[in-house]
Amino acid sequence: MPIPPDHPVPALPEVAPAAWREANRRLLAKAIGEWCFEDMLKAAETGDGGYRVDLDSGTTYAFNAARGAFGWLRVDPESITRTATSMLGNSVAEPAWDAQQFLLEAASTLGSDPSTIATYFTELSATLAVDAARITHGGETVAELRTLGHTELECRMTGHNLLVANKGRIGFSATDVQKYAPESAQSLRLQWVAVHRGLAEFRGTSELSEHEVLARELDEVTRARFTAVLEAAGVDPQGYVWMPVHPWQWDHAVQILHASDIAQRRIIPLGDSPDAYLPGQSIRTMANVTTAERYDVKLPLKILNTLVWRGIPPHCTVGAPVVTQWLRGLVERDAFLTETCRTVFLGEVASVTVRHPYLSKLEDAPYQHLETLGCIWRDSVTARKDPDERVRTFASLLHVDHTGDAFVAELVRASGLDPQEWLRRLFDTLLVPLMHVLYRYGVTFNPHGQNTLIGYDENDVPTRLYLKDFVDDVCVSFTDVPERGPEPDGHDHVLPRKHPSIIRQHVVDQVFVGHFRYLAPLCADQLGVPEETFWRLVRQTILDFQARFPELSDRFAEYDLLTPEIPRYGLNRDRIVVTRYGDRALRHALYPNGTHPNPLAEA
Repeated sequence: MPIPPDHPVPALPEVAPAAWREANRRLLAKAIGEWCFEDMLKAAETGDGGYRVDLDSGTTYAFNAARGAFGWLRVDPESITRTATSMLGNSVAEPAWDAQQFLLEAASTLGSDPSTIATYFTELSATLAVDAARITHGGETVAELRTLGHTELECRMTGHNLLVANKGRIGFSATDVQKYAPESAQSLRLQWVAVHRGLAEFRGTSELSEHEVLARELDEVTRARFTAVLEAAGVDPQGYVWMPVHPWQWDHAVQILHASDIAQRRIIPLGDSPDAYLPGQSIRTMANVTTAERYDVKLPLKILNTLVWRGIPPHCTVGAPVVTQWLRGLVERDAFLTETCRTVFLGEVASVTVRHPYLSKLEDAPYQHLETLGCIWRDSVTARKDPDERVRTFASLLHVDHTGDAFVAELVRASGLDPQEWLRRLFDTLLVPLMHVLYRYGVTFNPHGQNTLIGYDENDVPTRLYLKDFVDDVCVSFTDVPERGPEPDGHDHVLPRKHPSIIRQHVVDQVFVGHFRYLAPLCADQLGVPEETFWRLVRQTILDFQARFPELSDRFAEYDLLTPEIPRYGLNRDRIVVTRYGDRALRHALYPNGTHPNPLAEA
C-alpha cells in the first residue's frame, strides 16, 4: 500500500549499525587501556602479548595489547573477547564490542555507585553517537585535511585523548549537537546583548578601550542598529556594556537565571552578530569565519563536558586582560622567545564580567549557576600568523582518518624530511619555548593539544609555537623567581601558585602523558621510528636546552622533567570514582594516585 503524501517517510538514523559497533569496539579498547593505565582495573598477563581483566561481576575480558610508555597498554580492538559463566556453568567466550555493557559490568570493580554510572553512561552514549556518525560518513583523508585552515581543521578533531567519554556534553540535546558541536561544522551567529553597568564590567589591556573593541568587532551599521534598539527602549546607550552571548546559552540559561534583569531592562537583547562563527573543540570558543582577523570569543555554556561545567568564572573574565598584559610584558622583553623562537602568545585582550545579582551572594552556591554570563575576546590565529604560514593544533597530529592514515605521517611525507629530522624540528618547536618559560620564569601553561598550536612553513615543517588560554590555565611557582617581576594579582588572586613539582606536572601530563604517549606508537607504526628512538629524541631536546642555559641548572632540578617516576593523575578516575557528579561550589583539584615510570629518565 503506498504511503499517503501527508505522511512522509521518516529519515533513517544517520548512524549505520556497523558503524555503531565499530565505534563501540574502539571505545571499549580505549576504556580498557585508559582505566588500566589509571589503576582502576588490573590487567593480568597471559603470555604472548595477551592480557585479561577479571571483573567483580564474574565476567572476564581478554585482549592483546602492546606495552607503551608510562606503563600504558595499547589495546587491539579486534582482539577483545568476553567470557561469562552461563546458567549451566559453561564458559562462553565471544568477540566483545559493547562499551556500554562493559561499563555496567565493570561498575563494581571500578568502585563507583549506580547514580554515577548511570550519568556516565549518558556521557559515554553521547560520545559513541558522535563517533559512530563520523565513521558512517567517513570524512576527509589526511591529505585533504592538510589543505584546511586552522578553524576548519578544528572541526574535524575528535576530542581529548585522555578522556574516554570525551564528548558527553550533558545539557545538549541531539539537535543541539547537530547545531553547535564542532564536528557538525555549522556556522552560527552570536546574540548580542546590552548589560547595565550596574551589573557588567568591561576590562581590556592597556591599548584597548571598550569602544575600540566594539569598533573592531562590529561594523558601523550594526553599531547604529544596536544603539537604536536601546534608544527605542528608552535607556541611555552609554549606560550599558555590549557583549555577545552564545545563542544556546541565551535560550537555556540567561533568559531563565537573569529573567529579573531582562524584565527590568538591566539586560536588553540587541540582535544577532553580523559575522558567522565556528566553534572550536572546547565548544565555547568561537572563531570568526566571516572576518577571520577579528577576535575569537570565549563564551560560557551551561553544559557539563570533560569533567567540568563549561561556564567562565568571574575571576577569569576579570583577570584575563591583566594576565595577558603581564605575560606580554615578560615575553616581549625576552629576545630568546620573541626573536629566536618567535613564539606567539594569543592574548586574552578584553572581557566583560557579569555577576549574578542574587546567586553571587549565596555562600557555597554551585559554580555552574554563577558562570552563565560573561565573555573573553582573544587574539585570533589569522591576525597573528604569517601569510604563508599554516597553523594547526598540536592535537591534530594524533588524528587518524577512515583509511587508517595518520595526519602526522601525511605532514612528514609532505615535508620531504627524514622522519627523525622532522620530529626533532617538532620537539624543538614545541618544547624549547615551554621549557624556557618553565625554567626562566617558573611559569607554565596547560599545554594540551587544544591550547597548543604549531606553526608550519610552506613545506609543513614545524617552525614555531602558539599558546592560548592564559587566565584559566597559567600557573606560577610559589618559589621566589626574580625574573617574573611584580605579578598581576592586585587585590584579587588571579594566578594560582603551586609547588614547582606541580608546575612541572602540567608539562609532563599534557605534553608527555597526554600526547606523546599516543604520538610515539603512531610514529612507530607509520613512520618507522621506534618508540625508544622517539623518547630518546625527546630526552635529547631537553638535554640540549639545559646545556644551552647552564645558568638555570638549579631550576632544572627544581622542575625535573627527567625524574624516574612521575605522579599519576587520573582524569577518568576522577570523574567515575572521586568527584562523580555532585554539585560543587568550586572546580575541584586533582590528586595523584600512584606513579608512572618516566620514559625520559636515564636508562
